[in-house]
Amino acid sequence: MSFQSVKTNAGTVLHFTGIAQPDDVTPSTAADTLLPVLIVLHQETSAPGRVGNALRALGHRLDIRRPRFGDPLPETLDGHAGAVIFGGPMSANDPDDYVRREIDWIAVPLREQRPFLGICLGAQMLAMQLGAKVAPHPLGRAEIGYYPIRPTAAGLDLCRHWPDQVYHWHREGFELPRDAELLAEGGDFPVQAFRSGHAFGLQFHPDVTYAMMHRWTTRGDARLEEPGACPRHQHFADRAIHDVTERAWLKHFLDGWLTRVPLSVMAQAAE
Repeated sequence: MSFQSVKTNAGTVLHFTGIAQPDDVTPSTAADTLLPVLIVLHQETSAPGRVGNALRALGHRLDIRRPRFGDPLPETLDGHAGAVIFGGPMSANDPDDYVRREIDWIAVPLREQRPFLGICLGAQMLAMQLGAKVAPHPLGRAEIGYYPIRPTAAGLDLCRHWPDQVYHWHREGFELPRDAELLAEGGDFPVQAFRSGHAFGLQFHPDVTYAMMHRWTTRGDARLEEPGACPRHQHFADRAIHDVTERAWLKHFLDGWLTRVPLSVMAQAAE
């Protein structure tokens, strides 16, 4: 599989080539039948990691935008299959204009009932858009490394096989938004995954690749000294145990997430 990066005024779209297609489908036809997924990143060097890899494998192009550096967000998601807001070192409570704009923009997928996924910071932004509080742990604890999660009955209905532990990198958490459905819970940070309509928030990081883990634990080594954080070697030891299950769970989750049809579309089809 190979990728070609195309710069536009709206951001960066990654086009892919080289995926084997059925004999009666040309590569261009297969790529054109699926809408791109909007990807929102927060640093110049950030990447969509394993989530991006999984979306590409499903045949979607990635429309990558970084509002922090001037990329606009679309007024509608009619041209996208869904949207993902990823994590970052900033807080959803920060007063920066781009943080406020991203939180406000989440009203678009909520209003249009389009698939939306928030990961870590993105989940905190979703929770805040839905009226929930985002705050540090009351004792200053962090989750940096692998920690256990427990799927709820609703979480098991959504996805039968959850990993026992998932990768985290955060020191803030959020309340369960009103009328949202709790999908998974944890220890120091009770709300680990939730759903509101077609929007999902994950406090953990299924997007982190092996290379990303090396980069984070090297450049962010000071964070490993925070209360509750795991030492660097433990990140890799635990990855060897838990990563296969987390990777399988992510694929299953994304398959179901992107097939969600807005209620308005279903109503039109029934008329």
